[in-house]
Amino acid sequence: MSELHRGSCLCGKVRFETRGELRGVVYCHCSQCRKQTGHVVAATNVSDDRIHISGEDELNWYEASDFARRGFCKTCGSVLFWKHNTRDYISVMAGAFDLPTGLRGQSHIFVADKGDYYAIDDGLPQYEKSGGGVVVAGD
Repeated sequence: MSELHRGSCLCGKVRFETRGELRGVVYCHCSQCRKQTGHVVAATNVSDDRIHISGEDELNWYEASDFARRGFCKTCGSVLFWKHNTRDYISVMAGAFDLPTGLRGQSHIFVADKGDYYAIDDGLPQYEKSGGGVVVAGD
């Protein structure tokens, strides 16, 4: 039996639905994530064939690098997705899911770039850059 998870942006104009198991939440502390969200990104991911996005005309994609783009709502500005240009999955911001999510933390990446105003003390694995099977950048 397939798990169904739904979510949306703050204003509800962009909605999504995923089917199947989701990866644990990876917390990204890189400077791009911090600057886009004002803090840390918390995201899971799902293969492209297991997500349906509605309201795509309200979804804007920002190419923050030469290897990935970031999806957000044009109306309310909610950060929703991170998509690597050559991978067959999409990262979905954990906070965009409707409750209950059943999600749990998995690891922290790019901790060498983390903000200087907080500590990471939850006991999850920490990686200086990417790691733990999470593929980003030129990996």
